[in-house]
Amino acid sequence: MVAAVNGSSPVPPSPEDMLHRVRQGNASSLGDLLELYRNYLTVLASMQLDNRLRRRMSTSDLVQETMLAAHRDFGQFRGASEGELVAWLRQILANCLSHAVEKHIHTQKRDLRREVAIDKVAKNLDESMVRLSNLAVDPAPTPSKVMAHRELAAELSNQLAKLKDRYRQVIIYRNLQGLPFDEIAERMQIRTGAARMLWVRAIAKFKDVCDLDLEPDR
Repeated sequence: MVAAVNGSSPVPPSPEDMLHRVRQGNASSLGDLLELYRNYLTVLASMQLDNRLRRRMSTSDLVQETMLAAHRDFGQFRGASEGELVAWLRQILANCLSHAVEKHIHTQKRDLRREVAIDKVAKNLDESMVRLSNLAVDPAPTPSKVMAHRELAAELSNQLAKLKDRYRQVIIYRNLQGLPFDEIAERMQIRTGAARMLWVRAIAKFKDVCDLDLEPDR
């Protein structure tokens, strides 16, 4: 149950509170807890799937596989903080991604399998998280200002989820992956000038919906 303070709006439980409830035997809280990070995992997954994998599985498939694995293996999680939980979820995502690459891409290329080592995949995901956090001018605000019981990267992922697909996609390509506009245009099958204008509109919309002071790089 969500508590209210002095008649104000109910205060949602923190991830740590939800984690404690799960540990106390409230199994239904596990689904709610993991759901907090669906958008975060979706952004990270979308940054890792290349065109070869996208022809065989979708971002939502990879995220769903990660969520199911987290449900199944939650008994193995020993952390107590949100940071530890997010790191654990990233590792599961890395495992699922690695297995997908092994299954769909490298089944007949044995010499390339070393490229999908878990440590390398996890490192790529960690770097993606840093780029996502750097969308904010202040990468380390106080928790009461922006994070609101979440890591900034997870919160920004939720804000990105508010955008329409093409806006979210162009921000991921430009701000998170650092792709040049000509490559973005090729991937989105539009002209380079159109890709640049789409990105400018996407950043403006993102600043509007998330109410953060963001400065696009030119």
